[in-house]
Amino acid sequence: MFGKKKETPQIDKEQLELIKTAQKRIKQKRRLYIHFVLFLIGSLAFIVANLGFNVGEAVNPFGINWFVYAIIAWFLILLYHAFNVYFTNKFLGETWEKEQLNKLVALQKERIAKLKQKIEKENPLPTENTIKLPKPKNSEITLIVAAGENDAIGKDNQLIWHLSDDLKRFKTLTNGHHIIMGRKTFESFPKPLPNRTHIVISRQADYQVPAGVIVVSNLEDAFDASKSDKQPFVIGGGEIYKQAMAFADKIELTRVHESFDADTFFPKIDPTIWKEVSKTSHTKDEKHPHDFSFITYVRA
Repeated sequence: MFGKKKETPQIDKEQLELIKTAQKRIKQKRRLYIHFVLFLIGSLAFIVANLGFNVGEAVNPFGINWFVYAIIAWFLILLYHAFNVYFTNKFLGETWEKEQLNKLVALQKERIAKLKQKIEKENPLPTENTIKLPKPKNSEITLIVAAGENDAIGKDNQLIWHLSDDLKRFKTLTNGHHIIMGRKTFESFPKPLPNRTHIVISRQADYQVPAGVIVVSNLEDAFDASKSDKQPFVIGGGEIYKQAMAFADKIELTRVHESFDADTFFPKIDPTIWKEVSKTSHTKDEKHPHDFSFITYVRA
């Protein structure tokens, strides 16, 4: 009545059974190892007893010393023991072990999913509707990008296509403005683009750039550095676009009407947040291997 309350195991029956089975297998192998060591010591003892101390000297069935029969018999018992450990028990329990393991994996996945739902419910991730990072006053933050139908924008730090009119549009829109980019995007240029102020975001404290290029450590500092520009442009890459999407005012998108194999993507454009205000379509020709459209979005 007043004794210590029996503790309830904190793991599932399936997990407990799997652990017990694993412990049982370890014990079986340990006993086999001990058996093997005893066999070696015992065999040596039989030989020494017979040849060194003449124990059973007169026992020689068929002209063979008795210890030979004893060692062979013991060796057969050892083989039977090993057969049980490495074949019989494993063979009989393999299907069950797989079933238990599958159950355990499924259970853990279910628990992870429930935990994830709980965390997301209690700590919802910020969205474009809830995030508003500081931005330059009296400015219009613009994302400019060319993306495929699957939002692909690049692979191996290179563009996937070459569209002459898209490059001309990029030059026209960004000319005379600040362009904000990540380090890898900057390094994809042979040299800084003319008549534009480059702001490069890099975590490298000693990152070396040509004269006139501004290096900052985060997006907030990048916008602070471009506060004199009424329309700074964010030009990539994928991670910078994701961060900037939450406080951009406009998106200048070149939608390439095909899907592409890529390793960098533009964030999905939420139609409840972004309103399409203009669209111009172009068909492919000798200078343009893909159909594409110029689309402008503004925040709704």
